[in-house]
Amino acid sequence: MMAGPDNAYVIQQHTTPDGCHWDLMLQRGDCLWTWRMPVSPEQILSTACVLMERIADHPLRFLFYEGPVQNHTGQVKIADRGVFRWISDQPEALSTCFHGTILHGLFTLTRQSGSRWMLVRQNPI
Repeated sequence: MMAGPDNAYVIQQHTTPDGCHWDLMLQRGDCLWTWRMPVSPEQILSTACVLMERIADHPLRFLFYEGPVQNHTGQVKIADRGVFRWISDQPEALSTCFHGTILHGLFTLTRQSGSRWMLVRQNPI
């Protein structure tokens, strides 16, 4: 798939007694492809790449969800949101262009092994 229409994305911050992580969710049809990552959107901009873990898809309603974590042991808040465009869509490498509150520019998500992926900025600041 080459460049197509804009889709929504969101990055949620999950704060629990065990710590904090962020979920990057990219709209793909009627679901959100989701990756868990250890850094905030601001930290993504200050590093060349981020190791992430692909987790279960989420329903589209999570684009707007803020509130308790499912088991009520923490909180979810939106850390960034916007639109993105799929530039290329290969099974092991996804290229996107983000236009969000924090994230802007070209990024590639590359599968490392299993559920491990790497998010790489293509246009460092």
